[in-house]
Amino acid sequence: MAFSLSNNLVGILNFITFLLSIPILGAGIWLSREGVTECERFLDKPVIVIGVFLMIVSLAGLIGACCRVTWLLWLYLVVMFLLILLGIVFTIFAFAVTNKGAGEALSGKGYKEYRLGDYSNWLQKRVTNQKNWNKIRSCLADSKVCSDFQEKYLNDTVTDFYQEHLSAVQSGCCKPSNDCGFTYVGPTNWTNSNGGDNFNNTDCTLWNNNPSTLCFNCQSCKAGFIDNLKSSWKKVAIVNVVFLIFLIIVYSVGCCAFRNNRRDNAYHQGWKP
Repeated sequence: MAFSLSNNLVGILNFITFLLSIPILGAGIWLSREGVTECERFLDKPVIVIGVFLMIVSLAGLIGACCRVTWLLWLYLVVMFLLILLGIVFTIFAFAVTNKGAGEALSGKGYKEYRLGDYSNWLQKRVTNQKNWNKIRSCLADSKVCSDFQEKYLNDTVTDFYQEHLSAVQSGCCKPSNDCGFTYVGPTNWTNSNGGDNFNNTDCTLWNNNPSTLCFNCQSCKAGFIDNLKSSWKKVAIVNVVFLIFLIIVYSVGCCAFRNNRRDNAYHQGWKP
């Protein structure tokens, strides 16, 4: 009996997914062997897991649909159903935790400042955990966000600098808070013109002109990182909605293929479908 359209579609889609899983798995293995920074080493295991998972699931769908292996196609559909549920939960969660918090506009400044307390408690707990923050800080250092910031705005006068539109991480990690009242010398070089350390904002005492320190231990840096993460998560959540629609379509086609498999098995055993 000729393959039905649904079986062909499931087979083609899973063959494409299988091909995509190969470079993903290869990238994960490369990172585990060649990664030199904390960020790269942090990514290798998740990438390998995703690559292996996609490879196994796509093989199950491919063999189940094209070779009429009903139990394998059933297992594939169960995994797809769980994936759809997880995708829905993640999307709702991502929108929920990123719904709160935004930068504070400053009078006469082109950039905003960020307060850790403005963001969701869940995100705050992730960055206030010292072990987590040490890894994040290492990633920020590896990305050279503040050294690039220093080079980009090196020739700015104080008036020019105050009109710059800085990213959340640049504003929170690479310069002191506006509350400190420090005097601008350079993008990452500020002097305490008051000469004291009696500040309302504790970040002011943590600021250091040393390029390896700056404001990486400040609450504003953690807030800036969260704001950047929040923007990324919202984009991922929107992409995830599109991915969920695709998964639901594939799942529906897979259900048709599963029904065809059962009907064909019944036919070959001499039953009436």
